[in-house]
Amino acid sequence: MLQAGTNAPDFSVKDHNGNTVSLKDCKGKKVILWFYPKADTPGCTMEGQGFRDDFKSFEGKNVQIFGVSLDNEADNKAFAEKFSFPYPLLCDVNREIALGYQAVKSADEQYAARITYVIGEDGKILESIENVDTMTHSKDLCSRL
Repeated sequence: MLQAGTNAPDFSVKDHNGNTVSLKDCKGKKVILWFYPKADTPGCTMEGQGFRDDFKSFEGKNVQIFGVSLDNEADNKAFAEKFSFPYPLLCDVNREIALGYQAVKSADEQYAARITYVIGEDGKILESIENVDTMTHSKDLCSRL
């Protein structure tokens, strides 16, 4: 994983609504990139619901949340709508973000690892989280940001 203090790799991909999202557009905010293996699977759903339920608290702390998977726009859109996610799900179909953030080891991998990065307002990585508990992850993060 990328280490704290490293410059976070920039990216530009579509979200589940077809909007282009770039990290550089988030300067001045903290950013959470939570990678998940597959839309609408039990662990990913639980983790996503945690971020949904804590969304207002994160927003109050000037934190932008992005879910990131290798899923396409249609699958992520269905996932976001089914569970009323108020934040963008990034569709990393070309593995640009996953490769840059070491959530996959090669472009051939089918699923991203379940990892999270917290990026500071200055674009540097504040935290790399490899062992994620899908039930408590969002609350744990929110309590310390």
